Amino acid sequence: MSSQVLTTILFLAVVALTVGITFWASRQSSGTNDFYAGGRSFSGFQNGLAIGGDYMSAASFLGISGAIALYGYDGFLYSIGFLVAWLVALLLVAEMLRNSGRYTMADQLAFRMRQRPVRTAAATSTVVVSIFYLLAQMVGAGALVALLLGVDSQTTKNLTIFAVGALMIFYVTVGGMKGTTWVQIVKAVLLMTGSALIVVLVLAKFDFNISDMLGAAAANSGSGQAFLEPGLRYGADATSKIDFISLGLALVLGTAGLPHILIRFYTVPTSRDARKSVLWAIGLIGVFYLFTLVLGFGAAALLDTSTLDSAGNLASPKLAEAVGGGAGSTGGAILLALIAAVAFATILAVVAGLVLTSSASVAHDIYNSVIKKGTASEKDEIRVTRYAAAGIGLVAIVLAIPAQNLNIAFLVALAFAVAASANLPAIVYNMFWRGFNTRGAVWSIYGGLISAVGLVFFSPVVSGSETALFTSGDWSWFPLSNPGIVSIPLGFFLGWLGSVTSKEPAAADRYTELEVRALTGAGAEEAVVH
Repeated sequence: MSSQVLTTILFLAVVALTVGITFWASRQSSGTNDFYAGGRSFSGFQNGLAIGGDYMSAASFLGISGAIALYGYDGFLYSIGFLVAWLVALLLVAEMLRNSGRYTMADQLAFRMRQRPVRTAAATSTVVVSIFYLLAQMVGAGALVALLLGVDSQTTKNLTIFAVGALMIFYVTVGGMKGTTWVQIVKAVLLMTGSALIVVLVLAKFDFNISDMLGAAAANSGSGQAFLEPGLRYGADATSKIDFISLGLALVLGTAGLPHILIRFYTVPTSRDARKSVLWAIGLIGVFYLFTLVLGFGAAALLDTSTLDSAGNLASPKLAEAVGGGAGSTGGAILLALIAAVAFATILAVVAGLVLTSSASVAHDIYNSVIKKGTASEKDEIRVTRYAAAGIGLVAIVLAIPAQNLNIAFLVALAFAVAASANLPAIVYNMFWRGFNTRGAVWSIYGGLISAVGLVFFSPVVSGSETALFTSGDWSWFPLSNPGIVSIPLGFFLGWLGSVTSKEPAAADRYTELEVRALTGAGAEEAVVH
């Protein structure tokens, strides 16, 4: 059996499994509570698996291993940043957000502020962050299928991106949160199993001696000992050192502001389950990022990295092929097809969660709360969610096509920077500062969002470099690839400035009520619209 046929069969099996789960979940769902929050019926362990499935995206499996294969030590810094970020989410956000919100991030903000401006700002930020994250997943899908079909046709990659977009719209519109969560749970199990298999096979090549593997990676990389030391990617000059600090800030603070992670805390019945789900997720994700260490350095040791794509996104699938017996062998074809199918399942699950989050925010925050002033029926709200999912999916498809030369982990780091700049300041201030008000929330969200996106637009990521989004022009003046070091402090500053300069009296009674609700869970099931 040829590798293409085997791959096609595995792909179809994965898609059939996820489609079946989606149809099953659609029959279990009724009303907005099921559609947005899965009926709050998932245990801490189940939600921990789903969070892991949401978080261990194509950026982790393809992007980080690729960055390690190309840049060694500096590539592994992505793994460290992504993992440490969960401590911020656990200590600052998980339990309190579960107790004080209902369906979306804006529920918690709007509890003690004017509905329309705050919900509009929060929904806008949610959609922008989700689209940045979606780009990474779509780019990964195009790269995977091009590798597996043995073609380098731009048309094929574009068609693949379109097909993934159509599938993710289907998952959201049919299955809602229940379907999406079960797809993420299945995907997390598949990803951990597939990664563990490749890790064992890679270590077996070096008699389970990690030191030998690292030495071989350094020797094969062409950079020698520098491959195992800081500075190959970041540290060559002052600008790259500042860029690394900016990346670190974005990674560590971004998770606590990612909308598709935040809404996962609403799917559990109690705040204790919210904490447990984060602890399970940290354990699962921690083990997985140790796997990426072996995958990345194993790829550097066993592959000719000069044959990888410029962003290194295909390091893990090619490593699977190599440890299975090499190109053309049956074992290589089986493992390549298996890992590619798992990666494809990863992409499908993550994009479903992202589209559900952003479309739910459009329907719940904009349509129901702002336009209809809380009078829309559940049926109408779910209908608008489905329309929004289709629209957001189409936007992501169109933007992903020119972004295919960028590293997936790098694209996700940009989404983290936007989330940390726009969402985190407002969430933290709202939960811990009595003087925070509507103007402060709007200024922090829009200020952080516009500064982060604006600086990215005028950075080497978009123009002025060989790997930029647009190579035909150069309008870059901001020297850093990640805007976090500027936009994150600016988001916090604008939140403070807007609050202290506003004449709006602070709603002390609403803050006290929010504080009691956040700390105790009392009244957490009540509607937050007032």
